[in-house]
Amino acid sequence: MRVLVAGSSGLIGTALVARLRADGDEVLRLVRREPQAADERTWDPPAGVIAPDAVAGVDAVVNLCGAGIGDRRWTHARKQVLVDSRVEPTEVLAAAVAEHGIPVLVNGSAVGYYGDTDGPVDEGSPAGSGFLADLCVRWEAATEAATGARVVLARSGQVLSERGGLLGRLRPLFSFGLGVRLGGGAQYMPWIHLDDEVDALAFVLRNDISGPVNLVGPAPATNAEFSRALAKLKHRLSPPPMPRAVLRVVAGEFADEVLRSQLVAPKVLRDNGFAFRYDTVDRALAATEAR
Repeated sequence: MRVLVAGSSGLIGTALVARLRADGDEVLRLVRREPQAADERTWDPPAGVIAPDAVAGVDAVVNLCGAGIGDRRWTHARKQVLVDSRVEPTEVLAAAVAEHGIPVLVNGSAVGYYGDTDGPVDEGSPAGSGFLADLCVRWEAATEAATGARVVLARSGQVLSERGGLLGRLRPLFSFGLGVRLGGGAQYMPWIHLDDEVDALAFVLRNDISGPVNLVGPAPATNAEFSRALAKLKHRLSPPPMPRAVLRVVAGEFADEVLRSQLVAPKVLRDNGFAFRYDTVDRALAATEAR
């Protein structure tokens, strides 16, 4: 396949580009500057412009654009960045997909779509409430311009990798015995190993799957279970709780989101025969330590 990837420099994008090339696909990477490599193509999302040679002969587009959700405190300005960095690029890519007759669009999203869940949810469940849920609804709605294409909405959980992401922030704390569980720790935390994340994205590219797809591990884990597993790997005692009030001081409004419970099932992947490499959070975390 000839695949155009937006957001190729991030944790997931870098791994996906390598995986697709290993599979024999040709990958083009969208960049917001002058191209500096043969595989780079330029675009300007605010201007709605994509270089003509970026979309010529493309079989699929993968959109992984978006500023980091938990990288900074949520001010009004930061929340607008989170929205604009997702919705605007998606609108531009979806329009290009329709205009140039590109058959497939795989668009990033997140399990934040479901908000705080009272019980198990899957791809057929409705959207929840809260900033992240509203953001995901707008993000996914921006793909509606991709008429005529098979559109996949890849709702990712927390991606676990030795290269960064959530573990990049947590590992140093747990190594020095400073890790904590969040609140009571009973809230479910959707997770997926980076290898499975990339395998799943390649899987939906090559199979006749459309609509929302939950990219989460098959065995749910609470925040307390996740924290204990990470502490055990670091040969530390089970971490103490960080009370909601303290977390609210540290993280602001984002604290309300991380304390939400999300018991999310990867039903579509399971129903289509996808095989996970890491079926428990313990195995996924151990794999990140072994590399």
